[in-house]
Amino acid sequence: MSSQRVLPQSKETLLQSYNKRLKDDIRSILDNFTEIIKTAKVEDETQVSRATQAEQEHYEMHVRAANIVRAGESLMKLVSDLKQFLILNDFPSVNEAINHRNQQLHALQEECDKKLTNLRDEIAIDLYELEEEYYSSSTSLWDSSDVPLCEAFQRQDSLVSPEGISGSMGTARVGDSSGVGSQGSTPERLNGHGAGTSEHA
Repeated sequence: MSSQRVLPQSKETLLQSYNKRLKDDIRSILDNFTEIIKTAKVEDETQVSRATQAEQEHYEMHVRAANIVRAGESLMKLVSDLKQFLILNDFPSVNEAINHRNQQLHALQEECDKKLTNLRDEIAIDLYELEEEYYSSSTSLWDSSDVPLCEAFQRQDSLVSPEGISGSMGTARVGDSSGVGSQGSTPERLNGHGAGTSEHA
């Protein structure tokens, strides 16, 4: 896809120069390595002494090895230049990578939300079962004054409401009147008992 995009003239020229540098460096490495292999072959004796010939070949190997190292360094520099070119100029690829990463993160978020929702449902079911087990197992241990929390809150709300207050006041008045009646009947019995005692005396 990137090769189909139309590049500006300056970028096209820069890419062509990169391609030429790549080919030249690879050719230099290959040629020098081939010459080193040829130099290692033992030749027949010539007019030049063997010691002189060996020194010449040794020097030639050093030079060609240095050429290979220089071509390798040039290739490394070319790689660095290509990375810099892509970072500074290849915006569509950068945007595509960003969009792809966003899609991955959204998919991960949806998966986490689903897992959390399932975990919430499982915890709710377990809590319901635990409450049912707790209330069913502790029913025999409750006093008559023990009531569930929901019923206790309902009673508290009814007491706080105006109807609950008036009802409680009416109950208190009935209790007071019955108390007065019981107090009034008690002296009569005492007086009767006292009268009987005096008569017996």
